[in-house]
Amino acid sequence: MSDNRAVTAKLSRVDKAAILLLSLGETDAAQVLRHMGPKEVQRVGVAMAQMGNIHRDQVEQVMSEFVETVGDQTSLGVGSDGYIRKMLNQALGEDKANGLIDRILLGGNTSGLDSLKWMEPRAVADVIRYEHPQIQAIVVAYLDPDQAGEVLSNFDHKVRLDIILRVSSLNTVQPAALKELNQILEKQFSGNSNAARTTLGGIKRAADIMNFLDSSVEGQLMDSIREVDGDLSEQIEDLMFVFNNLGDVDDRGIQSLLREVSSDVLVVALKGADDRVKDKVFKNMSKRASELLRDDLEAKGPVRVSDVEAAQKEILTIARRMADAGEIMLGSKGGEEMI
Repeated sequence: MSDNRAVTAKLSRVDKAAILLLSLGETDAAQVLRHMGPKEVQRVGVAMAQMGNIHRDQVEQVMSEFVETVGDQTSLGVGSDGYIRKMLNQALGEDKANGLIDRILLGGNTSGLDSLKWMEPRAVADVIRYEHPQIQAIVVAYLDPDQAGEVLSNFDHKVRLDIILRVSSLNTVQPAALKELNQILEKQFSGNSNAARTTLGGIKRAADIMNFLDSSVEGQLMDSIREVDGDLSEQIEDLMFVFNNLGDVDDRGIQSLLREVSSDVLVVALKGADDRVKDKVFKNMSKRASELLRDDLEAKGPVRVSDVEAAQKEILTIARRMADAGEIMLGSKGGEEMI
């Protein structure tokens, strides 16, 4: 038992979180994952997939850090692949979970472009830094929008502009081109050379990536796109969803979103919101809650712009997650597109 205690002491916080989630059961674990970002879900999921046989006393030691008691049954080491699939599907929805499940369960066996999704954004930027701009665009379009935004942040403005313009003009990519790219990355592309073209990039993808850039970077980049192609900049802006667009979300959607957002984050986020969004929020709260929120806003005093942007980004991340799961509908700036 002392040996097990020594092993437990060496576990990372991610490993301990994985043990906890495996012990909770699919439904409760899914509820926990719903409040985590995609990168956290991926890290914990990888740890869960790599868990072997865990001794009972080790489980109890880990659990004691989170809860007072532990149930008699756990799912540790027993059909963990199936458990993870069901849990992630329930937490994130089938469409969003499928790619993440493959990345978690395949782990180090991923190849080619997929392997880049496991790398830190700065490392990805270094891999493609001296490649042809079209290759850079294909890689950026292939990545998840949040990771793609971080990758772009590691390039100077001129390169960012070139890449985002190329991403906007992408439509489909031939399998042969993807195979050649994988060879450049010294990987083997797992696919059939006779497969259909792969849909990649496009204006919507560019807008999704722009949503995850820092506000200052996004503003500068949009100004440059507008100088190059005014129509394209309008199309991208129409497909982007920013905090003030929450005013276009229906009342039921706002009510669902507010249940997922902490009051502290909401107060800071609303400090930088326009009156239309504030009125939308107040309208969809009880009279008492609305009054308390108004009082908190007045008492808050000046807030740093960076703090406001961080709070708004946190709420937008929750909103996009809920939209992906089909729980709410997010209207675009144009009021016609729905995602």
